[in-house]
Amino acid sequence: MLRVRQSGSTDRSWRRHGALVLAALIVLPLALAAVSDAVAQDDLRPRRNFLQRLLFGDYPEPPRQIRPAKPRKKAVKVRRAPSARRLYQPGDAQPPAEVAKAADARIVLVVGDFLGSRLAEGLAEAYAQSPTVTVVDKTEGSSGFVRDDHYDWPSEVASLIDEVKPAAVVMMLGSNDRQQMRIGEAREEKGSDAWLKEYEARATLFAAAVADKKVPLVWVGMPSFKAASMSSDMLAFNDIYRSVAENAKDEFVDVWDGFVDENGAFVLSGPDVNGQPVKLRTSDGVNFTDDGKRKLAFYAEKPLEKILGTLPPPTAGAPGPAVVPDLARDPDAIAKIDRTAPISLSDPELDGGADLLGYDTRPREKPRTPAEKLAIEGIGPAASPGRADDFSGSPKAAAAPPVAQDPQAVPVTSGAAAAN
Repeated sequence: MLRVRQSGSTDRSWRRHGALVLAALIVLPLALAAVSDAVAQDDLRPRRNFLQRLLFGDYPEPPRQIRPAKPRKKAVKVRRAPSARRLYQPGDAQPPAEVAKAADARIVLVVGDFLGSRLAEGLAEAYAQSPTVTVVDKTEGSSGFVRDDHYDWPSEVASLIDEVKPAAVVMMLGSNDRQQMRIGEAREEKGSDAWLKEYEARATLFAAAVADKKVPLVWVGMPSFKAASMSSDMLAFNDIYRSVAENAKDEFVDVWDGFVDENGAFVLSGPDVNGQPVKLRTSDGVNFTDDGKRKLAFYAEKPLEKILGTLPPPTAGAPGPAVVPDLARDPDAIAKIDRTAPISLSDPELDGGADLLGYDTRPREKPRTPAEKLAIEGIGPAASPGRADDFSGSPKAAAAPPVAQDPQAVPVTSGAAAAN
């Protein structure tokens, strides 16, 4: 009986398990199909995790759409036309165009490094409206006096003068010379005695090469830089350039004060040639902006105008120089001038005195007063005993006791005294 009951329970459990397995086999494909349809309709669902992919699989990947690449527009750099001496107003539509140069226009040759190139641009802008002056830029951006194996200015400037035939040469360099220098077989560190001596010798050779061509030289000094060490080196270079230019009877243009503040420190912004506040230097603290290069050229214009003879004529109606009167007169017509001979302070005839005031050594007939002793000898009167300024220590004088009067005595009045 027990065995039959166990067999029946076993059959019923198998039936239940079989029904569950059969239901799972029927429902699972239907669920997978529904999921696939839903995935096909919505491809924006997030990716399933590992367990979901193991049970239900992953979503089908949507087809990739390849977008055609857009053609890139080439950037066009618009350069501002040069404007000479700021003859146009800021409200004008555009600056005036550069005038045509005359056939016999005088040429200004600009040489140097990359800062010299900015100077050449500023000079070209300054003389854009002048038909009689042409600026030629023959700078070499990475040149200097140190690396003469790269570019040897003392030897190259002669051929440039023969080629261009300038009326004046403008020189500006030094930014690339903060490095070692090869002297023969040795390498000298920047700033050493041998380095400075050789650097000055090469600068002197350059000035002599320009002088041999009978062309005036305008040497523009270096400005300050953002880095303090660079500014210190530029000050040393300017001393050399000034000395070389003065020895060669050339012009040296000092531009240092135009790019520093009132304390001598480097500034990025400052007044332009018209006195308006503008940005003069770029953010690297080395190069110049357009306004900065125009101001840099402004310093070189005055010596160039003297050399080229392009000083502007005086304005009509402006007062001219004062007329100097003719001082050449007949010497006989000049009245005689009575001159007094110099008098010594110790002269005994000096108004009857023999010594300076306060130092009279003559014997006096009467003694000096306390005031004279204090003013002349510096001896003051003695302090009264017991006074606040008495430091002698003497005791205060005792006051005299009052005199006792006789009560029987008759006081004497003034009338009685007068009667007696």
